[in-house]
Amino acid sequence: MSLPIPRKGVYTPLVTFFNEDESIDLPSTLTHAKRMADGGVTGLVLQGSNGEAPHLDHNERKTLVRAIRDHLNQLNYIDIQLIVGCGAPSVRETLLHIAEAKESGADFALVLPPSYWAAAMNVPVIEGFLHNVATESPLPVLIYNFPGVTSGIDISSDSIIRLATTTPNIVGCKLTCGNVGKLQRITSTLAQRPRGFSAFGGKSDFFLPALVTGSHGIIAALANIAPRVHVKLLQLYEEGDLKGAQALQAKLSDADWALGKVGVVGVKAVIQRYFGYGTGRGRRPLGVATAEGISEEVLGPIGEVVRLEKEL
Repeated sequence: MSLPIPRKGVYTPLVTFFNEDESIDLPSTLTHAKRMADGGVTGLVLQGSNGEAPHLDHNERKTLVRAIRDHLNQLNYIDIQLIVGCGAPSVRETLLHIAEAKESGADFALVLPPSYWAAAMNVPVIEGFLHNVATESPLPVLIYNFPGVTSGIDISSDSIIRLATTTPNIVGCKLTCGNVGKLQRITSTLAQRPRGFSAFGGKSDFFLPALVTGSHGIIAALANIAPRVHVKLLQLYEEGDLKGAQALQAKLSDADWALGKVGVVGVKAVIQRYFGYGTGRGRRPLGVATAEGISEEVLGPIGEVVRLEKEL
């Protein structure tokens, strides 16, 4: 029996809202999860970079996953898949995160390469880490390649293909590196993999190009703002309306570039401005962002995507 893989679609890397005292604002986070589900996303990615995973302890992580899974089930969104970030500096702690995520209702684990001892993280060490984690993991594993949060470590297509062909429990990857050529090599090489493989682009900036190269969908921060627009682009592409998809991609690329200038807390400030819940507060040292502190140059492209979101 083949292992499950994430379904093709739009996945939101969910932000985590905090109260003024930096405790988790669970009502706002659940409201946000509901808006994503109502927007038609296929799944949520919890405790990734947008979810401020490094700022959450084990109990908070378990509480969040369980609360979101239960909330979605109560809303009859039982088919929405949960991919949970579980990376840690050691194999041992990564496996602990994965076990806790499974107990709390996760479907898949998303794993960054270890980066604390970056100078020691050569190709054999990184591949050994990911192989060992996946082999012992109670959940299917997706490799998370994001050099911006791993001291510049950039996992090659060669490594991902080797791992996917030798480690059955590795069922996909998320490429936030923006390397469409890498995505193409992975999808074309693994297209006939009997177990299946879900390779996802990791930014709205290249959603349509990623689909053309065989991406299984998208996991992108901008989906926190406009899930319906992302779902619509995927629909247009699958219907063969390339011009319509290109028009939406232009809007998403402009908005994604703008959103990248305000960081994780800025994403939350934008949500508060346009949708009326949560705040732009992160855990220190990230601090607080407000919509009033974001320039019109940045808000303009984002506001245009919000307008489209509310029309759909």
